[in-house]
Amino acid sequence: MADAGDKTERKAVLETVEPVGKRVLIRKDEDKKITKVGLHLPDKMEIPTITGRVVAVSTEIERDDNYPIKQYDRVLFNPKHAIPVDFEGDNRLFVIPIEDVVAVFRREKA
Repeated sequence: MADAGDKTERKAVLETVEPVGKRVLIRKDEDKKITKVGLHLPDKMEIPTITGRVVAVSTEIERDDNYPIKQYDRVLFNPKHAIPVDFEGDNRLFVIPIEDVVAVFRREKA
């Protein structure tokens, strides 16, 4: 019989995804099922979205003042070179080269 000192504790491990190089990790916004004028689209049709929130920024991007992108920014991106990350069930995470981020949405404070 093993004593209490031999027990190995199981700790929950939190797995993260950290982009490397000149890349960011983006959670793509959900595809829309309703148009701006209120038309409901059939389940098979969706309006493709290429917007999302920055989840993580590589260290190389963080250190470079030429890229005004931070975690939680909402961005418009070109999905052509997006690499899907099979990390969550809904699979909306993508690693995007910084060159494919074409705009950052900003709100002016009044």
